[in-house]
Amino acid sequence: MKTRHEKLAATRDPTWLKVLLIVLALSYFGLLLLAPLFTVFFEALKKGWDVYVAALVDEDAKSAIKLTLLTAAIALPLNVVFGVAAAWAIAKFQFRGKQALITFIDLPFSVSPVIAGLMFVLLFGAQGWFAPLLETYDYKVIFAVPGIVLSTLFVTLPFVARELIPLMQSQGQQEEEAALVLGASGWRMFFQITLPNIKWSLLYGVILCNARAMGEFGAVSVVSGHIRGYTNTLPLHVEVLYNEYQFAAAFAVASLLALLAVLTLVIKSLVERLGNLQ
Repeated sequence: MKTRHEKLAATRDPTWLKVLLIVLALSYFGLLLLAPLFTVFFEALKKGWDVYVAALVDEDAKSAIKLTLLTAAIALPLNVVFGVAAAWAIAKFQFRGKQALITFIDLPFSVSPVIAGLMFVLLFGAQGWFAPLLETYDYKVIFAVPGIVLSTLFVTLPFVARELIPLMQSQGQQEEEAALVLGASGWRMFFQITLPNIKWSLLYGVILCNARAMGEFGAVSVVSGHIRGYTNTLPLHVEVLYNEYQFAAAFAVASLLALLAVLTLVIKSLVERLGNLQ
């Protein structure tokens, strides 16, 4: 008969394997994340602080920052409303087409952002399906802010819903049913029972959605037209500067996006920690 110590030793991984896995994980992490991140900040500051600041206060850069924030500010609340409504419908009700709705929510994950941009060009471009209607009202979608917002909405659509659906399905609907039996209205039930139960997952989805909205390149690139000072978001502005061999300015603007990404990760970690403490 084996002793308890021998049984525990038999189920433990050897020390060399633990060390090897840790080294491989840290090497992979450093090579693919830390090294590029360090390079961005190094190249951004290589020519001095004055050049760095000048690149960020340039009029085209400020316009790109404003457009990026505006796009995220429009896309985020719309996707929050859609995500909560879709998750509630899927988790709480049985209806025909439910599986199709779940599939369509995941569609932006499987469709290339470039293809998504082309879809909007086919719909709203000069030769698109809605071109006659847009010409009648002299309204521009492609190569304008509405096209950028639409394409960003498409690529960020699943993030909030996909965070909420599994949680709301696992929670069931007993608490909501009890509240309704006790006479609570639908809105009161939502704000006092449903929302407190999903608040951490909702906040997590909002963070991911916002990060993707500010960093989206492919779909926005197709519909924007790259008009400096008008339809260039931060990622597009980085591409324009890099193509013009303004490397210091390109890396300076890229570092701003990197800082936003790091800030997003920090907030995400804090939200996860606070959620685990509840």
